[in-house]
Order: sequence, then C-alpha cells, then structure tokens
Amino acid sequence: MHNDKQAQHAAGWTEEQTNPANPANAAGITSGAHDAKRATRRRRFAVFFGMVALAGVAWLTYWGLSARFFEETDDAYAAGNIVQIAAQIPGTVTDILVDNTRQVRAGQPLVKLDDAEAAAAFAQAKAQLTLAVRQVANATISRKLYVQSIDARRAELALAQRALAARDHASVEVVSPEELARAREAVAVAQANLASAQVQLDAARALGGKFPVEASPPVLQAAAQLRLAYRNLQRTTVVSPVDGTVGQRSVQIGQQVGPGLALMSIIPLERLWVEANFKEGQIRSMRVGQPVRIVSDVYGSQVVYQGHVEGFSAGTGSAFSMLPSQNAAGNWIKVVQRVPIVISLDPAELAAHPLRLGLSMQVSVDTHVRSGHLIGNDTPAATQSTRVHDNVSRDADALIAQIIRDNSDRSSAAD
Repeated sequence: MHNDKQAQHAAGWTEEQTNPANPANAAGITSGAHDAKRATRRRRFAVFFGMVALAGVAWLTYWGLSARFFEETDDAYAAGNIVQIAAQIPGTVTDILVDNTRQVRAGQPLVKLDDAEAAAAFAQAKAQLTLAVRQVANATISRKLYVQSIDARRAELALAQRALAARDHASVEVVSPEELARAREAVAVAQANLASAQVQLDAARALGGKFPVEASPPVLQAAAQLRLAYRNLQRTTVVSPVDGTVGQRSVQIGQQVGPGLALMSIIPLERLWVEANFKEGQIRSMRVGQPVRIVSDVYGSQVVYQGHVEGFSAGTGSAFSMLPSQNAAGNWIKVVQRVPIVISLDPAELAAHPLRLGLSMQVSVDTHVRSGHLIGNDTPAATQSTRVHDNVSRDADALIAQIIRDNSDRSSAAD
C-alpha cells in the first residue's frame, strides 16, 4: 500500500487530484467538456459559413455569366386568332353541320339557311339578264335594218323631189294644181318617213351603242344584279374561311339570323403565339428576335418550346382595359405596369405538342444579343387572307358569260 502511494506521488498525482469527488477536479473536467463543445461548434459554423460563402460566390458567378441575361415570367398565356363566323344574309337556320371541338377545313360548310327567297331572286335576275342580252342583240340587228330603211326612204325622197321638180315649173295646161299639190305632199311624206327612220336608227344606236353586247349598259346592269343574286344564293351556306377548330357555337336549328350575327368561332390552333406580360424593368434589355424558352403547364418541363420575340404591345395592359386607371387622385400609389410581349412559336413544335387558347406558360427570354432599338417593332407586318369566296365570283362570271353567249347566238340565228 505504501508502495502504491509512492508510485502515485512519483507520477505527480495526489489523492486529491485522483478523487472524482473533489470539487476542483470536477470543475476542471466540466471546463474541458465545454471547450470541446465550443471548438466543435466553431468548426461547424466555419464549415456552414464557408459553404454559404461558396454558394454565394457560385451564385454571383452564375448570375454574372448567365442568369442576368435571362428575363423570366409566369404571367404568360397562349393566344391566337378567334375567327367569328357570322351570317351575311338574313334567313332561317335549317342545318347545322358542325359542333364544338370539331376540326374544319377552309371552305367546309358549317351552317345552311333557307334558300327559297334567294333562289327566286337568282332566277329573276337570270331572266332579266337573258332579256337584256336579247334586247341589245336585237337592237344591234335592228340598227342594220334601220340603216337600210333610211337608204330606202332617201331613195323615195329623191324620187318625190324629182317628180315635184318636173311639175313645179310646168304650165297649168300641162300639170293641174291638184297634181302639183300631190307631188308636194309626196315630198313631205318622204321627208317625214326619212326623219322617222333616222330617229329609229338613233334609238337603236343609243340602246346598242358602239360596244359589244356584253359591254352595253343594260347588260352590265343585269349582270351586276345576277352576280349579287348568285352570291346571295351561295351565302345561304355559311362556310369556314380558315382551317381550325370550332368553338363557342351559339346558333340553333330554326333560329332566325341576320347579317353580322355571330354563329360560332373558328380558332386556327396551328397558328398560336404566346403573350407574356413582363414588368417595365424587365423589358429594358429585350429586343425583337431574341430567343425564348417556353414551358407549358399542360406538358410541364418535359416539353420545351423554342420561340422568338416578335414584337412589343403598343401599350400596357391597363392602357387597353375597359376602365383605364385614373392617376389624378391625391391618394395615388405607383403600380408597376406590365407590357405584353408577343412571342412566336415553332409550327413544327406546335404540331407535335398542340396547345389551346389561354393556357398558362412559363417564359424565359435570352437577352444576350441586344442589337436593335429598345421596345422597337421592326418586323414586317404579317398578312392574313382567305380565298374560299373566290370560286363564287369565278362561277358567277362564268354563268354570266354563258348566258350572254347563248342568247347572243340565238338572236343572231333567229335573224
């Protein structure tokens, strides 16, 4: 036992130091534990703040090299043309050939109206043109007859004048007064007949003129009436002016419709675009032609559309609202305005992943290329047209030409 105490003393330990119940010894152990915890905490904080600083540096680097060149918004929607289909003449709906969600082609019949009145007007106009053509053709032929009649009347006048001249200076024994009076009367009658024939020739020339049958005023007027009647008859069948999908059908069977009354809408879904509403400060670096990355909420991030900035709206959204804001009040508060930006879509991508009007979109504009004017629209204007009514005009002209040709030939053959 004595040897153990000597060993502890030789090792520098005393009984008080090795006794855990000693207060001083317990305080030392507690202080060491706290120092170890503080050191561990400091190391953790150092690691955390180092990671935060590293992330901040990485973000600043990313923002400086890439992120600051992109402007994003989720206030964007798919937009497109809404072609209103309306009746062009009054009538009663007899047939509805399409319904909502149906795809139609340009020129496809949509609605049919009762065509009884239009058909009667067309038949009347056709008869009027036939009559006008025959009258003008007959007037042309009659003009030739009147010319020959004038020649005959001139010959009769010349004969009567010679007979009068032979009797005018003869004595009473040779020519009686009654015979002289009859000769003078014959001259007067011949002059009247010549004047009448001349008037008839002038009337025929006024009706026929120096123009061909198809260019004479009566025929032109009748042809215009027939062309209008033909178009009205064709308008009893309402056709689609464009390819698209039917929407907002409101017409019903038996409904009485008039010109301008909306029957349904046709939406060309293959020609959609995106209208993105950016804040005023976001469009500072935007230019026409910049590439755009577009994601639709329908397909999610799996489908990405590649578009381009087509143009900037002429005003903010509030400028075109039905009730524009009044900023003259004393309690005015500035509100950041948004400017609609038109973004084109690739037709091939749109065909592969169709969209519908009003769908929500997420837009990111790449503003690396900043050539051009700020919010300048320097793209050429896009034109839209339909050719579905051209056949109506061609068919009407062909029908008019056929009527003129047939009746002109008949008049000539009859004479």
